[in-house]
Formats: sequence, structure tokens, C-alpha cells
Amino acid sequence: MLRVIAIDGPAASGKSSTAGLVAQRLGWAHLDSGALYRALTLATIDNLGEGGRRQGEQWPVQQILEVAERLPVRLVLAGTSFRPEVAGVDVEEAIRGDRVTRFVSVVAAMPEVRTWVNTLQRRSVEGVQGGVVVDGRDIGTVVFPEAPLKVFLTATPDARARRRLFQRGQPVDLELVRRESDALAARDSADSNRRFAPLKAAPDAVLLDTTALTLEQQVAQVVELARQRFPG
Repeated sequence: MLRVIAIDGPAASGKSSTAGLVAQRLGWAHLDSGALYRALTLATIDNLGEGGRRQGEQWPVQQILEVAERLPVRLVLAGTSFRPEVAGVDVEEAIRGDRVTRFVSVVAAMPEVRTWVNTLQRRSVEGVQGGVVVDGRDIGTVVFPEAPLKVFLTATPDARARRRLFQRGQPVDLELVRRESDALAARDSADSNRRFAPLKAAPDAVLLDTTALTLEQQVAQVVELARQRFPG
């Protein structure tokens, strides 16, 4: 049986934090698909240049894929987590900056890029001892539709906005929450309505609304589901 737990959900729903802790509790590996898209975006910017691009403009997709293969951009299992590497260098810290954040949605929206990333993810989990918890936006619907356990995290835009501001160390005041909430709602709409691999829950996914849950509570619920689906 494929030992993969797929955790999907919109931006700032707690996917990566939840997946990482679930993997830790189970003794499994953790793969953050968003880190791979960010690593590919970083490689694109560094090798093809921003070129005065505004958010929403695209690089030629074939050039992006050539950069990805040549450097290469890859995932490396280090202990119990997959880290993103570009040309053999760990880029986990570099990919979290604003420079990458501005363009990652542009790169990730390209169908050819998503196909390349999905293939690399599937290849990366082959042969991993134990199991792998994978988080993203289309893991249960596209990347691992055969995963025995699929969880789709949801939360209101306001709740997600407050969490994101707190993580950034910004004041959680009403105006900032409103602006961040609007931005997340717009991101939700774009992700849900894209033609290729839209954000949606798999038909057999467990829906988990985390609006009123602590991180510990949502982790505990997913771990309990995992122990039911993967006995022993």
C-alpha cells in the first residue's frame, strides 16, 4: 500500500506546519511541495533575470525547465524532511524571501511546470522507508490521487490572515487583517479557478476546518486519522 498522506488547502491554512508535525509524530518524512515551486522560481530569477517583469508576466516555460534540469533543481531527503536544492546548494532559507514570493504564483501556474514538479515529487518518494506526508494544493487530486489518506484543511480568510500576520511578527490590527484577508481571498479565487490543477478537495478527502482549532488540535486529529488508515 502506498504510504502517503496528502494534505491540501488554501494559502495560510497551516498545511506545512501541520504536515511537518504529523510526519514527526508518525516518524515519517515530510515533503513540502511549495518549497519545490519556490526553489524553481529562485533558479528562474537568478538565471533568467527579472527583466523588469511585473507580477503576472511569464518567462518562456521551456527556458524555466531547461534551467531546472541543468542546475539541477531537486529535492533531497535529509533526515526526515526533503530539502530543496539548486545546483547542490540548500536554498530553504533563500526561497522564503519577498523576491521569490512575488513571482512564485506566476511560475507555479504554468501547466508544464506543474507536470515537471509533480513528476519530481512522485519520483522523490519512491523507496522512502516508512511513509511520507506531502502538503500542497493539488496533492490529493493530481500528484497522489491514490493516497490512502487525504486531508483538506480550511479556515476563514480572517483566521488565516491573523495567523499569517502573527507569523510575520506584524501587528494583528483590524486594518491589516482586512487587507491580508482580501489578498488571501483573491489568491483562493485564482487558485480555485485556474484551468490546470485547480485548488479543490478530492472527493474522498477528509475536510478539516481549522478556524477554531489550535495547531496542536489539528495535528492530533490528522495523526488519529493516520493511525486508523495505516494500522501498525
